[in-house]
Amino acid sequence: MMMPFTHYTEKLHSILEGTIITDINGKSLYLNEGLSLIVSNLQKIKTSRKKVMIIGNGGSAAIASHLQNDLCKAAQIRAMVFTEAPLLTALSNDISYTAAYRELVNLWADNGDMLFSISSSGRSQNIIDAVHAARDRGCTPIITLSGFLPDNPLRFIGDINLYIASGEYGYVELAHSVLAHFISDQTSKII
Repeated sequence: MMMPFTHYTEKLHSILEGTIITDINGKSLYLNEGLSLIVSNLQKIKTSRKKVMIIGNGGSAAIASHLQNDLCKAAQIRAMVFTEAPLLTALSNDISYTAAYRELVNLWADNGDMLFSISSSGRSQNIIDAVHAARDRGCTPIITLSGFLPDNPLRFIGDINLYIASGEYGYVELAHSVLAHFISDQTSKII
């Protein structure tokens, strides 16, 4: 039997309100505090003429592209994604898919740039490797969005980590999308 839509949206609401945000030291941040910190960092990125890089696989890549679109168009922030198919497939074929985002971060990242890394499972090795590359290149802050198991490795390596406590792709991806919209909407209203 199909779940009533109102139950689905009530569950999504509960999951969103249960978003757990931590810093690089594992310190918990209140939801509004963590989101406000991301928005203020985006303001600094715009003022300093740095850029935002956004990465993800599959549905997370779609969320990354949408966030990039909103940051560029609505907030006038220089933002980029690495989903240009010929280059991504060339790097994947010639090096490895696991190394592709790392290679692109190494090519494009400058000290002081920002990275959003999105992975529903938080276990995508190509995303984790790109975060480490961004850290080595001086990117700050590094924002992670993950879900599924609470011990996923991505959840512990960003400067600001947003974790969705659900094991269902649909809910995790919807929550990531809502958070990305909130961040870009708030950023465009302030800037």
